[in-house]
Amino acid sequence: MVVPAHDEESVIGRLLEGLLDGSLDDVVVVANGCRDRTADIARDAGSSVTVVELAEGSKIAALNAGDDAARAFPIAFVDADVIVSGRTLAALAERLDDSGSLVASPRLEVAPSGSWWVRQYYRIWALTDYRSTGHVGSGIYMISARGRDRFDRFPDVIADDLFIQRLFAPDERLTPEDLVFRVEAPGTLRSLLHRNTRIAAGNRELAERFPDLAAPAGGAGARSIARRVWRRPSLWVAFATYAVMYLSAHRRAAALLRGREQIAWNRDETTRERTA
Repeated sequence: MVVPAHDEESVIGRLLEGLLDGSLDDVVVVANGCRDRTADIARDAGSSVTVVELAEGSKIAALNAGDDAARAFPIAFVDADVIVSGRTLAALAERLDDSGSLVASPRLEVAPSGSWWVRQYYRIWALTDYRSTGHVGSGIYMISARGRDRFDRFPDVIADDLFIQRLFAPDERLTPEDLVFRVEAPGTLRSLLHRNTRIAAGNRELAERFPDLAAPAGGAGARSIARRVWRRPSLWVAFATYAVMYLSAHRRAAALLRGREQIAWNRDETTRERTA
């Protein structure tokens, strides 16, 4: 299992505590460009953890270094800020082997935000087609040996999780309903907008560089959500919130990509502040 970690001292201990429950034999933490105690905390977690340190702050470099250091398949790639147990990943690995699928992820749950508006956004996000068609990624993906043969090195893209998901057809993906991991929702609308801008920019970049992996155009998905919502007045405010955030993020992402600004580390700090 591989954990890329860039200045994650506030959350890496929580992740490793959950992972090291006796279910996993090998965890590789790739501390990349860290200026904090991420590597020290990982080393102190126990002999099951191997720490690789890179001078460069790059998630893609960390993924490739961790991939090189991992010892067995299937390999799970886990973001440092997620919440998951070793038992969950061990069970997922067993089912991936048994099913013949090529890539897998536990089912994603988003922990509620303290912001009412952010909670409204996620009420609609949970209804999107993206969430209901073999959603793999958003913090964890696990690849079988046969699945790993589908690509060479991780490409230098923002959306590594979408790159992995789009390599595999829905019937090649496994997302068991009873195996769950959690991520924390952003604490504010501003932090949600920053996160969504990064995601939108990553999706656009992937479509530009790998047209064959581009996600379907957003129009059909928007119409699908609208059909689900229009008969439910209790969701209208939530839908308006979702629509404003979606459009704002995509406009900001387009502007960032036109200017070729660095956005790879534009991450949500509110969740890390709450953990700290």
